[in-house]
Amino acid sequence: MKLKFGPCIKAAAISGSLLLSFACDAQSVQLLLIRGDSLLDADKPHRALDVFDQAVKKEATPNTLLARARAFYKLDRMERFVQDIDRVLRMDSTNGEAHFQRGVYSLQGNDSDRAEFHGARAIQYARSDHYKAKAYNLRGEARAERKHFKEALDDLSAAWALGLEDEHAMRTLAQLYDMEGQHDQALRVIERLCDLDPVDMGNWTNRALELNALGRYEEALSMADRALSSDKDEPVAMSHRAYAFAKLGRDQEAWEAVEHSLRNYPSNPYALRTRAFLRIRKGDRAKACDDLSLAKALADIPEVDQLMLENCSSEGRKR
Repeated sequence: MKLKFGPCIKAAAISGSLLLSFACDAQSVQLLLIRGDSLLDADKPHRALDVFDQAVKKEATPNTLLARARAFYKLDRMERFVQDIDRVLRMDSTNGEAHFQRGVYSLQGNDSDRAEFHGARAIQYARSDHYKAKAYNLRGEARAERKHFKEALDDLSAAWALGLEDEHAMRTLAQLYDMEGQHDQALRVIERLCDLDPVDMGNWTNRALELNALGRYEEALSMADRALSSDKDEPVAMSHRAYAFAKLGRDQEAWEAVEHSLRNYPSNPYALRTRAFLRIRKGDRAKACDDLSLAKALADIPEVDQLMLENCSSEGRKR
């Protein structure tokens, strides 16, 4: 007997076939995204782009467009990168990753205002603490560029508190702590940077700087020597060494170190401050004030203003 199906059963059968087709398409798109990401990880962006193009042709969604944008970014095809990111934001203005990527692009293009805007949206719509931390770093770097230092410090410290250890952002964070006079916090960040990248001489140099600021001069000498083990003539590390010697009353060693620093970097404000300090001890205030004036013109260095007030003003000279 031949079975006859009513219209409802036929419709259900057709609907089931469509659902199966959609499910297969979705699965194939997901496989394409996984394959493309693997190719990107293997540093094969051209092949990854071909795969992501296939995914977008099958299904132009925020996920497929963001994946293709990552390939465009890797290939430095920024115009196409921005087109895909902006298309995602038109489709879904709450997409945190799209806001983050747009913000990164803006920051690299020196548009810190737009970078801060997208960073704020990326924080708001972040889907995990990891992505939220990355967004905090983005907004923090943008705020630092805009010289909103207190707000930048809040953002970058929030990112670090969430467990993200981005070395570039951590260097900015340490610098901001230093500017705020929070030398113990700056030192904590720099100590971790030394663990993460012990080859970077700048980390050891900055560690000596913060130890000097905290009055831990013997430790500062040790850190400066560690930096100088990579380059015996590095002038900034040498000037931190000179300062520690001066504070420990080892004036002859301080003189040798500060002159060594200034031979290689005549406009080093830290070395100029230390030489002024040593000249004041010798009673040569006129030359000390010349050094202090130049140091002040070059940078905002601790103690310079106070030394000038005590030794270079008319009232100070009378004393």
